[in-house]
Amino acid sequence: MVMGQDTQGKSGGAGRTRGRPRSFDRATALEKALMAFWEHGYEATSVSDLTRAMGIGAPSLYAAFGDKQTLFDEVVRVYAGTHGAFADRALAEEPTAREGIARVLREAAAEYTDPAHPHGCMVVHAATNCTNPEVEALLRERRNANIAALEARIRADVAAGLLPAGTDTAALARHAGAMLQGMSQQARDGARREELEALAEIAMAIWPHD
Repeated sequence: MVMGQDTQGKSGGAGRTRGRPRSFDRATALEKALMAFWEHGYEATSVSDLTRAMGIGAPSLYAAFGDKQTLFDEVVRVYAGTHGAFADRALAEEPTAREGIARVLREAAAEYTDPAHPHGCMVVHAATNCTNPEVEALLRERRNANIAALEARIRADVAAGLLPAGTDTAALARHAGAMLQGMSQQARDGARREELEALAEIAMAIWPHD
């Protein structure tokens, strides 16, 4: 990346100095912070952990991202648009709520056990032992928004006659949300992708038929 290039080069410019926020690639630093929070949770990740993971000094971190909580807020948004975006895509792309949520659960099994990054869901795991009420509220709102999105998709199918009129849309959405949160923890505990895929199949077996 251009922003990560050596500031001592011939075209480096006299105004650039070592250690300033512009001397590193911001997106790369954010991804490294995301991985640290994902692995250890919000509470257990210190500023020194973050600077070590991101490869920058504390002054650069504060100048570019603000304090730890502000950085975490941005990390959550990055996660939602990257690693956590599979659920929104599935709900938008599949023709029915049943197919959409089945795909969400299948893809969660793959995403939560992917060896390329920490296991489970960052939004679920980052809340572990968290004592910051603002961070707790942020993560709770994210989880509740996910369940609301599931319920909206289910309600749309009820309105379209694709699911029975008496379907308890809230309970069905919360069941799917509970499955996702449980799969996240089981992945952290060592469950394999195939084991989580089997759970996803069982979860879909309780769905009502039209």
